[in-house]
Amino acid sequence: MKMSPLKRSIMAAVCIALGLVLPTAFHAIPNAGAIYLPMQLPILVCGLAVGWSYGLVAGLVTPFLSSQFTGMPPGAALPGMMVELAVYGLVSGLMMRFIRTGKTYPDIYVSLIFAKLAGVIAAGTAKALIFSPGSYTAAAWAAGYFITALPGIIIQLVFVPAVVYTLMKARLIPVRYQRKPV
Repeated sequence: MKMSPLKRSIMAAVCIALGLVLPTAFHAIPNAGAIYLPMQLPILVCGLAVGWSYGLVAGLVTPFLSSQFTGMPPGAALPGMMVELAVYGLVSGLMMRFIRTGKTYPDIYVSLIFAKLAGVIAAGTAKALIFSPGSYTAAAWAAGYFITALPGIIIQLVFVPAVVYTLMKARLIPVRYQRKPV
């Protein structure tokens, strides 16, 4: 089963909408965005489920729209977040395209972990070299992307693969590997 561009666009739009709604709910808790990473969840699902190009666009558009509508992320954090989420969508989709272990869950986990690493490296590099040159340190990078965000990373490792697998099982996105008849 192949997804039509219209179906991919609708799935990406749903992910973008979730990327706007989830952070709003989480921001009732102080510093919840940095801890639980609610905007990242639908972007990672988008890349894994509908492909790199849709994931890339969703990763660019979602933080921008959220900033315009809700003021979150604030202007200073927006460029770095756009880089980070765009890379998440891009790399998760590319990895799902090329990683073929023969089993769905390992494919999803490998793609998710590579996307997470690529996104935090790209965002940290962009902040250090472009957006905050001279004032962004490796310690700030590690604290922000790994230590503070550990609960969000755990949530992503639990829920993102489960959501993508559930979408496959419900046949809302293509099933990765067809079962062979016995």
